[in-house]
Amino acid sequence: MNKSIVKIEGLSHRYTANWAIRDINIDIGRTSIVGLLGSNGAGKSTTMNILCGALKQTEGNVFINGIDMRGDPALAKKEIGFLPQNPPLYMDLTVDEYLRYCAGLRLMPRQAIPAAVAEVKERCGIAHFSERLIKNLSGGYRQRVGIAQAIVHKPRVVVLDEPTNGLDPNQVIEVRALIKEIARERVVIFSSHILSEVQLLCQEIKMIENGRIVFSDTMDAFNNYIEPSSMLVHFGNMPVAQELEKIPGVINTQMLTERLVRVYFNGDQDITERVVTASVQHGWRLREINLEKNSVEEVFKQLSQHSRQS
Repeated sequence: MNKSIVKIEGLSHRYTANWAIRDINIDIGRTSIVGLLGSNGAGKSTTMNILCGALKQTEGNVFINGIDMRGDPALAKKEIGFLPQNPPLYMDLTVDEYLRYCAGLRLMPRQAIPAAVAEVKERCGIAHFSERLIKNLSGGYRQRVGIAQAIVHKPRVVVLDEPTNGLDPNQVIEVRALIKEIARERVVIFSSHILSEVQLLCQEIKMIENGRIVFSDTMDAFNNYIEPSSMLVHFGNMPVAQELEKIPGVINTQMLTERLVRVYFNGDQDITERVVTASVQHGWRLREINLEKNSVEEVFKQLSQHSRQS
C-alpha cells in the first residue's frame, strides 16, 4: 500500500469556546492538484495553518509524507512549501539574495543552496532577473518568485493560497501553467475563490463549510453539483439555436428576445472567443456578451445543504 503524502485525521481546533473546524479528515496519496475551498470563516485558513505547522491543533493528527507534524514539526515542515495569499517577499533584496535566504530558512545544506536556487529560477522563468531587486519586478514575476521560494527545497507538498489573485489575464495563464508543471512531481494544495480557476487546475476537491468537510471527491463529481455557466449574447442577426449549439463548449441555448439569447456552456475559458469567431464567419453581427458566472459561494450553499440532508 502506498504511503499517504498528506494525511489529516480527526482534525479539530477551537480558538475560544467555539470550534473553528471539527473532525476534518483528508487523505492524499498521489501527486495531483487538490483544491481546498471554503467561504470566509468556514475554517479553510485554520486548516491550512495547521497543515503548514503555523498553528497547533486542539485535536487530531497531521502527517506529511508519513511524518507527524506534532511529533516532529521541524522535519515535517521540510516537506512543505507555502505561498500565502500575500507573498512573504523582501522588496529590498535581489531575487538571488531572497531565494538563498529562503533556502537557508528551510535548513538546506549550505553547499546545496547555489544549485537549488539556479534550478528553481530556471524552472520559474526568473533566471534573467537574478540581480534585480524584487520591488522592481512586475506583479506576475513577484508571484513567480513567491512560488520559487515555496519549491526551492523540493518539498513533497506545496500549498498555494490564491496564487493568481491580482494578476492580469496573461500573468494568470503563465502562473497556471507553472502550477501544472510543479504538480507533476508533488502534491499541490490550491486555494481559490474563483470557480473557473478551480475547474481548470484541480483533479480533486476538498470543501470546508461551517468547520466541516462537506465535499471530498474528484473534479468530475464536483462539476455534477454546478449548473452550467451561462452568458447573455446580443446579436444583430440572430442565429438559430442549432447553429449556436454547434460551437464547441456550448451545452444549450435559451432564446430570450429576437436579438438576445442565453448561452449555457461548460466553463471553457475560450468560449467567448469561439462565439466571436463564429459570429464573424456567419455574419451574426455580435453586439454584446455578458458572462453570468456561478460563484463558489453558491456551490458552498448547495453542498452545505446537501451535507445537512445526508
